[in-house]
Amino acid sequence: MSSAPARACGIDFGTSNSTVAWLRPGASTLLPLEAGKPGLPSAVFFNADEDSVCFGRAALAEYLEGYEGRLMRSLKSLLGSSLIDSHTEVLGRLLPFRDLLRQYIAELKRRGEAAAGRTFDQAVFGRPVHFVDGDREADATAEQTLGEIAHAVGFRDVSFQFEPIAAAFHYEQELAREELVLIVDIGGGTSDFSLVRLSPERARLTERQDDLLANAGVHIGGTDFDKALSLAAVMPMLGYRTKKKNGTEIPSSHFFNLATWHTINFCYTRQAWNEMQDIYRDAAERDKLDRLLNLVSQRDGHWLALQVEEAKIAVSSAPSTLLDLERITREASTLSHEVSRDDFDRAIDGLVGQIVESVSGMLSDAGIARERIDTVFFTGGSSGVPLLRSRVAALLPGAKAVEGDLFGSIGSGLAVEAARRYG
Repeated sequence: MSSAPARACGIDFGTSNSTVAWLRPGASTLLPLEAGKPGLPSAVFFNADEDSVCFGRAALAEYLEGYEGRLMRSLKSLLGSSLIDSHTEVLGRLLPFRDLLRQYIAELKRRGEAAAGRTFDQAVFGRPVHFVDGDREADATAEQTLGEIAHAVGFRDVSFQFEPIAAAFHYEQELAREELVLIVDIGGGTSDFSLVRLSPERARLTERQDDLLANAGVHIGGTDFDKALSLAAVMPMLGYRTKKKNGTEIPSSHFFNLATWHTINFCYTRQAWNEMQDIYRDAAERDKLDRLLNLVSQRDGHWLALQVEEAKIAVSSAPSTLLDLERITREASTLSHEVSRDDFDRAIDGLVGQIVESVSGMLSDAGIARERIDTVFFTGGSSGVPLLRSRVAALLPGAKAVEGDLFGSIGSGLAVEAARRYG
């Protein structure tokens, strides 16, 4: 590797958080993007009061401070979905979703260049093993869309690397000997896995195809854990799975939309409001539906989603946490709800099972004895979930577990790859 700074950057456009990285001798690869911090939350807030647009932590802060406007998060989830060629209403204007992604990625480029003190014309973008499960054509379209957006914001040369492979290249910089490594990357929207042969000597090679022994992925990630926890622990307090007066269950679609980041705004349409009013009239437990209507009338769906996300993080390191839900009730008494680790484990058990099944299938297809695998390298913001860690460990009891930079390993590895490809 050259002793001069690389010409190109690596960009990890994540569902929850994004980074820009640049390989420089003796310096951190991750560039500071907001308030001196390397990650920029993948969020945009269109502020109606100020007629302005802000990104990242500032976007979340303005929304939570109570400014009128529209918060958009989990932007990467649009890639590979039918929404990407659609539009949404923002501050009285129609905004194509492609333009929303273009604005955010342009901001990533601008901030990365400001931090580096130079322009970047070439970039390696990370991508999940599967943008779309089981549909190669849709998967290729998703990558093509991201490439078109990257070119539109000013990158001349754009290429891609699987996110778990990028994480592997970052880990490889630390190795003193050869290891057979299973990379487990649990991001906000996808879970990706790669079985890679790594060593200090191989790190100097330009072509690494022979070292990639297997890869797989499934479209499940941290936002799915959030959704599962919300539906299991919070939405029942708003009327989910309660009954109508005739004994049938009330419709569930609005609760699913509220539990899913990129569909929360669907609950704020006039049609959705009218449907909720109809549900309320037929509901047997109107006190719970009162909370739903209050939440929607205040447009507090994203606030509630943030509380659920924080609860997920809390119970990943503690036995329980208390959700303060007073904001969504007009009741005289305070409203709170205790969420336990067991609640979380039960909510995500099926999702974790699918992730572990994907890992197990990949290992079987690779035809390599599991006892030969030296290391399981965990990266991605949701890879710290205890149930997930224990299930993966059970697959490979002889392998050591290594935790990378949960939010920076992929970006750093993409910077290594960018230097390889573009110098």
